[in-house]
Amino acid sequence: MRPRLKPLAALLLLALHGCSLAPHYQVPPIDLPAQYREQNADGPWHPAATPQMIAEQWWLLYQDPRLNDLQQRLLQANPDLAAALAHYDGAQAYASQLHAGLFPQISASAQPLRQRQSDNRPLRGSTQPSVYNSNTAGFALGLDLDLWGRIRNQAAAGDAQAQASGDDLAAARLSLQKQLASLYVQLNGLDAQSRILSHSLEDYAQALQLTRDRYQGQIASELDLTRAQSQLASAEAELDEVRAQRNLTEHAIGELVGEPASQFHLSPSAQLLSLPSIPRQLPSTLLQRRPDIAAAERRVYAANAGIGIARAAWYPDFSLTGMLGGQTQGVGNLLAAGNRYWALGPLVNLPIFDGGRLSANERQAHAEFEEAAAHYRGQVLRAVREVEDNLGQLRDLRQEALDQQAAVNAAQHTQTLAMNSYQAGAVSYLDVVTAQTAALQAQRGLQAVQTRELQASVGSVSYTHLTLPTILLV
Repeated sequence: MRPRLKPLAALLLLALHGCSLAPHYQVPPIDLPAQYREQNADGPWHPAATPQMIAEQWWLLYQDPRLNDLQQRLLQANPDLAAALAHYDGAQAYASQLHAGLFPQISASAQPLRQRQSDNRPLRGSTQPSVYNSNTAGFALGLDLDLWGRIRNQAAAGDAQAQASGDDLAAARLSLQKQLASLYVQLNGLDAQSRILSHSLEDYAQALQLTRDRYQGQIASELDLTRAQSQLASAEAELDEVRAQRNLTEHAIGELVGEPASQFHLSPSAQLLSLPSIPRQLPSTLLQRRPDIAAAERRVYAANAGIGIARAAWYPDFSLTGMLGGQTQGVGNLLAAGNRYWALGPLVNLPIFDGGRLSANERQAHAEFEEAAAHYRGQVLRAVREVEDNLGQLRDLRQEALDQQAAVNAAQHTQTLAMNSYQAGAVSYLDVVTAQTAALQAQRGLQAVQTRELQASVGSVSYTHLTLPTILLV
C-alpha cells in the first residue's frame, strides 16, 4: 500500500505549496498634494493605512455630561448601528465558510433501509428474497488540492470583505456619532437663541411699558406705541420659531438614541458648549484614520483576489476523494471483513469548451477591480475635500466670530445710547427700535456663528482623535 500512496502524497505536497494566479497587489496610486492648502504648515502625505480603529469617547472634549450619556445610548440602542453590526457578523461568518474549503471535508452517513424488489427484475436470482434489509454506514472524504490558489484567493477575498465590513461598521458608528454630536450642538445653539430672545423680550416689554406711560402722559405718539407693540410681538414670534426648530431637533436626537419622539425629552441647556482644541496633525495621519478609506481599500484587495479566482478556472482542478464503510442485509456486524467497502483516488476536472464563460468571468473580475480602485480614489479625494472644508471653515468662522463680537459690542452700546436719548426726549422711538433690532440681530448672528463653529469642529475632532493601529494589514 505504501508505494501506491506516494503519488497522492506528492500531489498533497504540491497543493500545500501551490501558486496563486492573482496579480501582485498594490494600493491604487493617487497623486496627492504635498500639504493642505488650508493648513500649509503640515507635513507631506503618506499612503493610507488600513484597517483603522476609532478612539472611543472623542466627544468628551466638549465637556458635556449629557452629550456623553446620549452617545452611550446611541451605541446601545440605535437600530441602524445594530443592522451594521449584524451585517459585519454575517461577513465574518461568510469568510469562515470560505476558509473551510482549505481543509478536508469529512462526512458520515448511515441508512437502515427495508425494500422490496420486483419479481420481474432482470437478472434476479430465484433464491433472492423479494423483501430484504439493506443497512449501510460509511465515511466520505473530499479534498480540493487547490494547485492554482482558487480556494486561497476566495478565502483572502472573504477576509478582505469581512475587514471592509468591519470598517463599514466603524464608519457607520462614527457617522452616527458625528450626526448626534452635530444635532446636540444645534440643540444647544437653539437654547442659546431662546435665552437671547427671552432677554430681549424683557427689554422690549420694559420699553413698551415706558412708551405706554409716555403715551398716556402725551409725551409719546401713538406711532411710538404701535412700534413698541410690533417689536415685542415680532420677538415673540421669533421665539416661537426657535422653539419649533428645537422640537424638531429634539425628535431627531431621540430617533438616533433609539427612543420614540413622543417619549424623548431634553431640558434646555444653561450655557453654550465650549469649543475643543483641535491638535495640529499631519494630513496623512488624518487620512489614515478614516474607516471609509480603509473599507474602500479592502474592497480593492478583494477584487484583486477575484482576478486570481477567475484565472484559476482555466486550469485543471485536482481533488482527492475517498469512501470507507460497510453494508449488510441483516443486523450483522457492518465492520466485518465481508461487509466493508472503500474507495480512494484523485479526480481531475479540465474545462474544454464553455462558450466563452471563463473569458467573460475574467473580464468581469478585471472590471470589478477597476471599479473598486476608482471608488477608492474617489473616497480619498472626498476625504481630502472634507478635511480642507473643515480646516477652511474653522479658520473663517473663527475670524467671523471675532468680527461679529465687535458688531455686538457696538450694537449694544448704540442701544444704550438710543434708549437714554429717547428717555431724554432727544430722539424718536424709531431710533430705539432700530438700535434694539440691530443689537438683537447682532447677538443672534454671533451665536449662530458660534454654533456653526462648534458643528465644524465635530468633523475635525472625530477624525483627529482616532487611534492609529499597531499592525497595518495592507
